[in-house]
Amino acid sequence: MNVLLELIPVIQVILSILLIGGVLLQQRGVGLGGAFGGGMEESSFGKRRGAELFIFRGTMVIAILLVLSAIITLLA
Repeated sequence: MNVLLELIPVIQVILSILLIGGVLLQQRGVGLGGAFGGGMEESSFGKRRGAELFIFRGTMVIAILLVLSAIITLLA
């Protein structure tokens, strides 16, 4: 049990980095392409499909795991 409690901060750091990456991958219309009118076709559709849906759901799962690990840290 002590080994798991020692690993929780490392797990939280990894989860937080993955969460940041997932959020940054979801940005639409940002960057150089958005400045010149690129990405207009993406904004006309309201549904997430394919890889975008996978990244969105993965980000939600990572966020939930990060919150659960924080709760475990508080309870320990």
